[in-house]
Amino acid sequence: MLAKTFTPAEIEPRLYAAWEASGAFACDVASKLTPYAIVIPPPNVTGSLHMGHALNMSLQDILIRYHRMCGRDALWQPGTDHAGIATQMVVERQLEGEGIDRRSLGRDRFIERVWAWRAESGGTITRQLRRLGASPDWQREAFTMDATLSAAVRRVFIDLYRAGLIYRDKRLVNWDCRFHTAISDLEVESRPTKGHLWYFKYPVEGMAGTHITVATTRPETMLGDTGIAVHPEDERYRHLVGRYAILPLVGRRIPIIADTYSDPALGTGAVKITPAHDFNDFEVGRRHNLPAINILDADGKLNEAVPPPFRGLDRFVARDRVVEVIAGLGLLERVDPHEHNVPYGDRSGVPVEPWLTDQWFVDAATLAQPAIRAVEEGRTRFVPQNWENTYFEWMRNIQPWCISRQIWWGHQIPAWYGPDGRVFVAEDEAAAVAAARDHYGRDTPLRRDEDVLDTWFSSALWPFSTLGWPEDTAELKRYYPTDVLVTGFDIIFFWVARMMMMGLRFMGAVPFRTVYIHALVRDERGQKMSKSKGNIIDPLDLIDKYGADALRFTLAALAAQGRDIRLSEGRVEGYRNFATKIWNAARFCEMQECPIGQPRPAGARLTVNRWIMAEASAVAARVREALDGYRFNEAAGALYQFTWHMFCDWYLELAKPRLAGADAEAAAETRATAGWVLGHILHLLHPLMPFLTEELWESLGASARHGRLITACYPAADTSLDDAVAAEEMAWLIRLIGEVRTVRAEMNVPAGAPIPLLHRDAAVATVDRLARHGDALRLLARIDRVEPHGATAVRGAAQLVIGEATFLLPLSGVIDVAQEQTRLQRRIEKLRDEIGKLDARLGDARFVAKAPLHVVEEQRQRRGDFAAEQARLQAALGRLEAA
Repeated sequence: MLAKTFTPAEIEPRLYAAWEASGAFACDVASKLTPYAIVIPPPNVTGSLHMGHALNMSLQDILIRYHRMCGRDALWQPGTDHAGIATQMVVERQLEGEGIDRRSLGRDRFIERVWAWRAESGGTITRQLRRLGASPDWQREAFTMDATLSAAVRRVFIDLYRAGLIYRDKRLVNWDCRFHTAISDLEVESRPTKGHLWYFKYPVEGMAGTHITVATTRPETMLGDTGIAVHPEDERYRHLVGRYAILPLVGRRIPIIADTYSDPALGTGAVKITPAHDFNDFEVGRRHNLPAINILDADGKLNEAVPPPFRGLDRFVARDRVVEVIAGLGLLERVDPHEHNVPYGDRSGVPVEPWLTDQWFVDAATLAQPAIRAVEEGRTRFVPQNWENTYFEWMRNIQPWCISRQIWWGHQIPAWYGPDGRVFVAEDEAAAVAAARDHYGRDTPLRRDEDVLDTWFSSALWPFSTLGWPEDTAELKRYYPTDVLVTGFDIIFFWVARMMMMGLRFMGAVPFRTVYIHALVRDERGQKMSKSKGNIIDPLDLIDKYGADALRFTLAALAAQGRDIRLSEGRVEGYRNFATKIWNAARFCEMQECPIGQPRPAGARLTVNRWIMAEASAVAARVREALDGYRFNEAAGALYQFTWHMFCDWYLELAKPRLAGADAEAAAETRATAGWVLGHILHLLHPLMPFLTEELWESLGASARHGRLITACYPAADTSLDDAVAAEEMAWLIRLIGEVRTVRAEMNVPAGAPIPLLHRDAAVATVDRLARHGDALRLLARIDRVEPHGATAVRGAAQLVIGEATFLLPLSGVIDVAQEQTRLQRRIEKLRDEIGKLDARLGDARFVAKAPLHVVEEQRQRRGDFAAEQARLQAALGRLEAA
């Protein structure tokens, strides 16, 4: 016998352990089934489950479980990313707590500590994914620093280097002055900052008393200026183009150039150009052959390239000193308050500097061309399709990819330097030494490059490195390319595009046929979740409180394509109630001895049973179509509507008179039908709510006969069950019962008070229906009798018109009709006033422009609710007045 309540905390770990131990998650490379493969976006080994993970992993697991049940050999490739900077930070903090500096420890011993930390603490995220119910093939779990994946990284680096697609260059990078490393754009966060715009006057050479004024938010960088740009069509400066300005404090002659980068409408229209400390200026400098003078060291302090009074100053101290001296020279025109975005390292928390330094780069522009064509030709498609535009925009304007990082944890670059600086790129040190011997004609000491590769470099190989490449493995032949990548829009550039480039380069085929881009999970007001706002929702807290199934179903139900998710705890609680509804329905079926897991009953004669089986078939078709199209919200919505409303609220209630009746044949048919439909629901729901469905399947005895649900066949539509006659009759009955219930509710008819249902002008078919469903009307609509009535009016009766028939519900003696009319009129008037106030507010353009979006939407929703209630009550009043 099923327990009275569903207890996820007890059931989930037990079921998950059984699934994993049984091998249900495993793919089978020798299988004759059609393969279906997804690679997990590898979470950082330092990570813990957040709501973005929960959404991403839930959607992937829904797809994997669905296709596994559809008879595919499903591989969901799991693994974690070594997360260079993040992991090094964690271990450095650990060492700091012991009073140890990593530099005193040395590189090799530090790397040993990182591996030790990973062995002890690096499995947190994978344990949490298990709590979510994720079902990847854990036996194949990969790590981007594994030996096989490291071999793939070295092979790719060497091949690209030899092809001239990896090279060293001096370019600007995002420099983290705390961690002393280049970082990727994804590791940079823009913070709105209240600063200033300083207007400096630069004297024009040979034009006494003439200055050209530039505005800057970073005065200290003026010490590295090598030019001033004005727009070629700006009449104010046309006479100065080709002349020189004298850089204050330094005395350097810098050219005044014409370049469209300058916007005449911004600031003074004249822009100081500092190629070594601004990405846009760097490009301007290259176009005009301006020197790039690096004025900062790795700590963000001013170096020997600046005048002596400023050397060694921290950049922010230097900022104040430069302004002070410029003002003293009479060259500070004015200072304006100015709010702008300042780039910060997302982990170090310090402002990032554009810094000119020697780094390793990938020629991304060359690699991007095949990846652009692959999407243009439809070999990889984006869902929703509009994300293709984002992909194309970035790929067609792609810049060299900086792949070197000045940290210790990661894939050390396989490059060695000779005494003259010559580079030897090789598989290992022995190969590099041999290459150096061939070059120099003798054994020569070499120095290895200390940098490691950008984490995204190894991640770019993930779809094929995890399958054994560069070895020609059976897994690689079977599962590459994968079927779909499920990911967020924020890493289209950093990961999706780079996987496309590497997959096409080294495998000759796209890494995935479809890229499904899911939305962002926000709070219930539409705000982005952040620690500073205090609105972060922890998925593990929700799992503890409501169970994994409730969270998974919530996320699926809200995952509409192209629309961010507004998540609240109340929504998860609501879908926990859905799980409870299913559990209670299963308990009812068990108590009625409805057999679960039996073949579909054939030749059903009862209309209600033919109807529910046809609807069960139809919902299977809708869910399959939705999941095949990545419309997770539609799949969840169809299952919710069918299960809660059609099966629980209507079918089981309509079945009760049959199950309790004297007709043994009808009762047996209804038990068989209810059991089959419940089993059908459990199959359909399993990818979304695996724990609840598996527990019910097992507890009701079906798994002993048919095996676990996780490996069962997913239901398909059966058109032989279509029954238009049953569908039309049940729609009529449900409408009739629903409208009677509405009248009872609106007129405040006591719940236990039976009332008669009179009818006139009813066709013979309608009269037959009323006779067939008399028990249901008595039970569900609290009707004490059904009888015909002539054309005479019935005082105090509410009137319903359904089809050709008119139905009357005599209410005199049950309620005070006049009092109800007065109550309804008053409520309608109050609603009319409220709607008027809301219309005035929403019609105020100033309110709509200034109010937060969630407030405007709440007001609109409230107005809609009031209007719906008003229409409903107006109809009820009309029914009373007609009587």
